[in-house]
Amino acid sequence: MRLVHVCALWGALAGLAQAQGIYTCVDGQGRRITSDRPIKECIDRAQKELNPSGSVRREVGPSLTASERAQIEARERKAAEEQARANEETRRSRAMLSRYRDQAAHDRARAEALASVDGVLALAQQRMQALAQQRQLLDRELEFYPNVQPEKLPPKLRSLLDEHRASVAAQQRVIAEQEAERKRVNDRYDDELARLRQLWAEQTLPGRPR
Repeated sequence: MRLVHVCALWGALAGLAQAQGIYTCVDGQGRRITSDRPIKECIDRAQKELNPSGSVRREVGPSLTASERAQIEARERKAAEEQARANEETRRSRAMLSRYRDQAAHDRARAEALASVDGVLALAQQRMQALAQQRQLLDRELEFYPNVQPEKLPPKLRSLLDEHRASVAAQQRVIAEQEAERKRVNDRYDDELARLRQLWAEQTLPGRPR
């Protein structure tokens, strides 16, 4: 009867081991530990799960803390972002080379971009010249009212002066905006040209496809 119980116990243990596997590892003190479940002493290192025959079923772990997982995820995100930036830079470089075969093509594109800006700027400057002529007429009208405070001028004249000041201010804003836009366009094309010169030089290196 005792023999029957022993055989039953070994059968149960064998079944449990077959279902759960056997875990083994070497802990931080160099001790080899074996268990029928993941070993807490080896949570910071890899553990092997063995089949009943002793062959390796799989490798488990190491288990990571929340902080360690967050660090790994942060590194993975950073690597993915860097790869995305590199891919975008490669795509942009290829697009630039396809659009600008040489500096002459790039110079033409710059001139076209500046033409629209210069057109608006020229109109604003012409308007400023016309406003300067209008101011001369208003100044002649003011000669009839020497030493008169602005608020005591005739309403019509005050209105014309106010309109003139507003028009001058508006054109000054337009001129400032277009001059800033002109600088932005030139800066952008300067940056592109610097990059293109590198790309064109790389194309001429021996062994590179053209």
